[in-house]
Amino acid sequence: MSVTTVAGVRDAGLTGAPKLRRAARSGDGRKILMLHGLGGKTTVWDRFVERADDSMELWDVDLPWRAMADSDGWGSLPDPVRFLVGLVDESYDAVVAHSYAANLLTEAYADDRVPPRPTVLISPFHRSSPRDFDWSVISYYLNDFHRVFEEALEVGETGKYPKAHRDWLALRLRDRIGPYGWMRFFETYLRSPFLDLGAVRAPLLVLSGEKDIAARPQDGRALAAGVPGARFELLAGCRHFPMVEQPGPVARLVNDFLRTHLLCDLPDLETS
Repeated sequence: MSVTTVAGVRDAGLTGAPKLRRAARSGDGRKILMLHGLGGKTTVWDRFVERADDSMELWDVDLPWRAMADSDGWGSLPDPVRFLVGLVDESYDAVVAHSYAANLLTEAYADDRVPPRPTVLISPFHRSSPRDFDWSVISYYLNDFHRVFEEALEVGETGKYPKAHRDWLALRLRDRIGPYGWMRFFETYLRSPFLDLGAVRAPLLVLSGEKDIAARPQDGRALAAGVPGARFELLAGCRHFPMVEQPGPVARLVNDFLRTHLLCDLPDLETS
């Protein structure tokens, strides 16, 4: 996608301009881009940002599938990977992507549509074989789609609200994403067995939550197994939002990964 096209997408209000979340306070200021998942928003990174290493310059962006966005804009368009092409450019030293964005980024790497760079995928969806999809899988992700949003609302800043209110908000999020947004998500998931993971040249760290009801930990493990040199870590007790639930361990793992692949002299982070 050309720079002009990317600007056009932003002008249409589908993708925001990347914003600096936190300047580097030490070191050489490696530039890290953070990408939120379906129905998410940039605040999902707040706890991670507080604990990330001081040498990181952290950026985030409002993606078309952000919380309460109208899916008529992005959901009706083919090829959602298009929204990352040009956005994930060579100015970023590394990327941290969650859930749906992690899948789209993996697909972009496999198809050589964005430049490879060290990448952390948190809670990605993946199946190794098309036989892993049957009618029960479709029924689960269709009829229980709102449960992921219930979890997000429970662990996020809305956790202070009564459960009945959170459940209502989860249904509102589901309805805003709508059938077209859901179709784009599930099409991406269905494509995952056909990705040429052997062609992914980006160094990968894949993090999955042990208790994730959306992206099963087996998904993350299978994805990492298919990418040469990828590393997989299972986060005990975590669900679909490890950077919210266990920001200290997640930050430590990211720090260790970037120390290895960006050749930075980063200090150790304590778990908190």
